[in-house]
Amino acid sequence: MYASLHVLKAFGVTVRRFIDSYVDDLKWFFKGGFGHRYSPEALPERQSVRARGVFVVQYPKERLPLPERFRGFPFLVEDRCHVCGTCAKVCPPQCIWIVRGTDPETGKPARKPSEFYIDIGICMNCGFCVEFCPFDAIKMGHDYEVASFKGGDDFLLDMEALTKPVSYHAEIHPVAYAAEQSKKKK
Repeated sequence: MYASLHVLKAFGVTVRRFIDSYVDDLKWFFKGGFGHRYSPEALPERQSVRARGVFVVQYPKERLPLPERFRGFPFLVEDRCHVCGTCAKVCPPQCIWIVRGTDPETGKPARKPSEFYIDIGICMNCGFCVEFCPFDAIKMGHDYEVASFKGGDDFLLDMEALTKPVSYHAEIHPVAYAAEQSKKKK
């Protein structure tokens, strides 16, 4: 008898959450349609502790915005890499390879890479390469949907695939970019 009361109580919680989900969806529908329930204005409230019911995203049609500090796969910020090799040294799975270029006039080593590879198939998205880069040349991106039917070289990204403009970094990391710019002004 005692156990069945707990089962009924748990079932009551489930039924209440189920009904609250529909009540909450209707509330957001009347505020602006079903598309409004996943709008950037609605998401903080629907994902908060005060939210009612169950919150389900219809992925891949509907997507939640990624937080700024989300760690996807690394990318190179355009013209910042000086081939110091720190990122390759601190990478735990050793998935970064860099080849230093040479200056065609003098034959001396150049301060730009001629080749830069990251094998995202073995990258563990730890962010050590970003933390230890003295030139802020490598950042964590927001790419996380990578799939391939072939495998192998599809996950080996070269410098062309890795390089993104500074504007991309400013777009996905606005707070961090502003902090970098204020630090450079000092």
